[in-house]
Amino acid sequence: MSEKDGVIEWPAPRANPALLGQEAAEAELLTAFTSGRLPHAWLIGGQRGVGKATLAFRFARFLFASEDRKTGSLDIPETLPVFRRVCSGGHSDLMTVERQFDEERGRHKKEIAVDDVRRIAPFLRLTAAEGGWRIVIVDGADGLNRAGQNAVLKILEEPPKGALILLLTERPSALLPTIRSRCRPLTMPPLPDAVVEGLIAQYHPDIAPEARRQLASVAAGSIGRALEIIQHDGLALLRQFLAIAGAAPVDWPSAHALGDKLASAAADESFHSFARLLLDWLSRVIRESAGAGAARLEMTAGERDFIARLTPAGRLEPALEVWEKVSQLFSRSESANLDRRLTMISAIDAVSTALR
Repeated sequence: MSEKDGVIEWPAPRANPALLGQEAAEAELLTAFTSGRLPHAWLIGGQRGVGKATLAFRFARFLFASEDRKTGSLDIPETLPVFRRVCSGGHSDLMTVERQFDEERGRHKKEIAVDDVRRIAPFLRLTAAEGGWRIVIVDGADGLNRAGQNAVLKILEEPPKGALILLLTERPSALLPTIRSRCRPLTMPPLPDAVVEGLIAQYHPDIAPEARRQLASVAAGSIGRALEIIQHDGLALLRQFLAIAGAAPVDWPSAHALGDKLASAAADESFHSFARLLLDWLSRVIRESAGAGAARLEMTAGERDFIARLTPAGRLEPALEVWEKVSQLFSRSESANLDRRLTMISAIDAVSTALR
């Protein structure tokens, strides 16, 4: 870990020595290992940012560090060479397959390259350099297209001895049923709010307790989501959006200014992060108004009144309609590469119209 401007930087999953709030998932892996019948393939599911990749790299280090394993834990001392080699990507018996970064668009590609997937089989057929396991981690397996999934399926049908494949995904249903049937499923639940708050305090000690509670509430059990919101100043953007949409009349110059702010090429990640945040916020409004969710912490002053206007007399139809409209706007913007400024203006218009 390193510190920058008073903030401790969040370690990458392969370098993260700790995993909190997922003790049951760790116990399941340990039990399978100690039983002597460790399945050759695991499908690790769970929402984004709950620790899937961190768990996968922890388990890989544990298996590689045969003489330094602890009883009842996947912990491996950071001082061990095996920890450092996994951290640096230099362990010869570990392969990681994931979406490549698109330099032109400044973001990760939607799909995992088929050529990367086809490297898995030759890798697993090699004799382990250190006489133990050969391990492949496919991070974001829902990004496999049909050709990529078929390549994985061939490996799962006849797995080499001493091979372990860990498929990580937010959407297990996106994978072929034949792949799912050949993997041991392991679902990682959302983290408790207390764990998310504690991790925010650890990595962003400058954030006040009330703001930590708000972040944990809106992140819905995902520390990765909470840190993303912090990185892109998501709560401030959400408050600005709600203030503009909730005003009567709408301050259109401010709406255009917000659209311009998120439309630049440099704001690509901020735009997508905000889109997820706004849709998550609307979803939680609907769930809470339907009595299916816990009471939310207010993100901004007057939010309760805003929600009451969006769900008049307890009716969910206006909120459901605006969620659908906003979701379609952001989806079309992504698929057709539409003007993001106009997308933001249209989203504000959709929400403000529902409030009238």
